[in-house]
Amino acid sequence: QVQLVESGGGLVQPGGSLRLSCAASGFTFERYGIGWFREAPGEEREEVSCISTSDGTTQYADSVKGRFTISKDNAKRTVYLQMNSLKPEDTAVYYCAAGSRWCTDFGSWGQGTQVIVSS
Repeated sequence: QVQLVESGGGLVQPGGSLRLSCAASGFTFERYGIGWFREAPGEEREEVSCISTSDGTTQYADSVKGRFTISKDNAKRTVYLQMNSLKPEDTAVYYCAAGSRWCTDFGSWGQGTQVIVSS
């Protein structure tokens, strides 16, 4: 049974940092792409970043390039999203999802973790 569990969300001031974690179980971790998505109130869910767990290839949305960094620890079966220079518009529920190694076809999702950027 595929399971993805996010953690690390919270309240942070503008300009601050948070690190989200996505712990995976129930599938062969090294054969997938793990993506981070976010959904703000009244907006559609958008892909923030994705990493191929096989070769480490990464991709980012333009809105987070240079501020967010995705990484993985295959031994811990965990993907991280380091978020720096946070802005109020980064406020959203952040989800991780498992898809193909090319970061498409995301079929398994975590429950989400709330990030609030506010002074």
